[in-house]
Amino acid sequence: MFFIGCHLSSSKGFAAMGRTALEIGANTFQFFTRNPRGSQAKSLDLQDVQALRTLLKEHHFGPLIAHAPYTLNPASADPKTRDFALQTLADDLQRLEHLPGNLYNFHPGSHVGQGAPTGIRLIIQALNEILTPGLHTTVLLETMAGKGSEIGRSFDELKQILDGVRLNAQLGVCLDTCHVHDAGYSLEALDQTLNEFDKQIGLKKLRAVHLNDSLNPRGAHKDRHAPIGQGHIGTDTLARVINHPALQGLPFCLETPNDLPGYAREIALLRSLYHGK
Repeated sequence: MFFIGCHLSSSKGFAAMGRTALEIGANTFQFFTRNPRGSQAKSLDLQDVQALRTLLKEHHFGPLIAHAPYTLNPASADPKTRDFALQTLADDLQRLEHLPGNLYNFHPGSHVGQGAPTGIRLIIQALNEILTPGLHTTVLLETMAGKGSEIGRSFDELKQILDGVRLNAQLGVCLDTCHVHDAGYSLEALDQTLNEFDKQIGLKKLRAVHLNDSLNPRGAHKDRHAPIGQGHIGTDTLARVINHPALQGLPFCLETPNDLPGYAREIALLRSLYHGK
């Protein structure tokens, strides 16, 4: 089944996000767990959460993607910043137990001059602290574009993190098409790139895709998303992504610069380009 959606605002509640997704032709969606630039999370309305769970089941939604705030940096040189990231990640995972079986995506972090090996070690340390055996959410490391001192700019860096975490089965990867393009991987040579991912990490760890075009040429390390077909990746290449046999059944989530009508148009376009059911 083709699971396609976009990033939605959670300001009106969980069930409202589900209804909005249906209105624009989506059968999955992504949402921030709290203010993407802040730290406060709203109190959970468990009736609202249950209403969403009922809607998801009735309409055969794919896995949802909860996105951590951008401000988290478990690789920071500042102990207070690392502690804030740790507390927020742990709190988000506890809250997501009310929506079991879904995905929690976060940007691994930036080493801010300490060097990638130190940053990777700190990220591993954080994940080893927050992951618990009974967790019902899969935590995803997002592929990054490599701007500044970002960690996760290569499949090898993500592999190092995955290999260092004790409860490795609770981790996966979210592949962002804009980010991997900007990091230097070729989506035009999709088989080659996925083969490299499989060799480094294993395709079974690939659990979600952020479907975005890019305003920059391949290898620019800029991370500037573009609407589908309005960037350097292009509609034809992204159509090959959604139709690739190795990616079938994954949730594809748009993070393009769009309003809801724009997302509805992109979802309709992608559905028309999908070859399966």
